[in-house]
Amino acid sequence: MKTVIVYASVHHGNTKKLVEKIAEKCKVDLIDAVQQPKADLSDYDRIGFASGIYFSKFHQTILKFASENLPENKKVFMICTYGGSGAYKSLEVILKEKKTDIIGKFGCKGYDTFGPFKLVGGIAKDHPDEKDLKAAVSFVAGLQ
Repeated sequence: MKTVIVYASVHHGNTKKLVEKIAEKCKVDLIDAVQQPKADLSDYDRIGFASGIYFSKFHQTILKFASENLPENKKVFMICTYGGSGAYKSLEVILKEKKTDIIGKFGCKGYDTFGPFKLVGGIAKDHPDEKDLKAAVSFVAGLQ
């Protein structure tokens, strides 16, 4: 199965750290949606979208990329990093419109200094950690 992860990692590199470890351990292509806002995904059997969570949503770059580039009827999975909690709804709306088969969701803590967290030096320092990275690799390796 040919797999790609489209990601946006713009705050502290939390998401990039995850997807790079996944790509190193699994046979997965990576597309940085910030650097490459257009791509042909039709040759991929499984498509992942990965981002930090911003105000309970995936990064706007990922949402726009999925809206404009995701072919219909694909197997899709989601990965997010967050300071507070995982939030998939913003992307799920687009995936439903594209008639995708959502095959999995993964989330883990990520270092966050956004908004009020900056005042206290951030939260979830040192995340994603080795345990998070291993869990992310296991998640992708276990997808059907």
